[in-house]
Amino acid sequence: IPGYGDSPPVEMVVTAQDRKTFLDHVLQELGMQKPVLVSPSMSGRFALPFLLAHGDRLAGFVPIAPVGTRDYTAEQYRGVQTPTLILYGDRDTQLAPQALQNLQHLPEHRVAVLLGAGHACYLDKPEDFHRALLGFLRQLK
Repeated sequence: IPGYGDSPPVEMVVTAQDRKTFLDHVLQELGMQKPVLVSPSMSGRFALPFLLAHGDRLAGFVPIAPVGTRDYTAEQYRGVQTPTLILYGDRDTQLAPQALQNLQHLPEHRVAVLLGAGHACYLDKPEDFHRALLGFLRQLK
């Protein structure tokens, strides 16, 4: 994610609009048609603005305790029809409950909780993570 971790700061992704546009360009450059967007943690700052503006261009959405869920209203979430798998580890007691509280307003959502996993649940319980993700992907049209 530009501007996070060891990546250089990127001035072009300062606002939510910038981040939505950046992700849109990435998907266009990759030639992706109706991808499933998997969004762990800090990537929520990119994925959520994109989801709210272009959710119809996604086959599915998999938020994994993303940041930024409080930036949007329940009404905004209710307007998204993208099939969603809200996924998190039960030991993530900080970000996961907050994300769930906000994301549960997405009308087409399911929830998967990985027992014994923390914030990076896909690293803590990779087999359980992949089982939940693949089960969700199989049910998409």
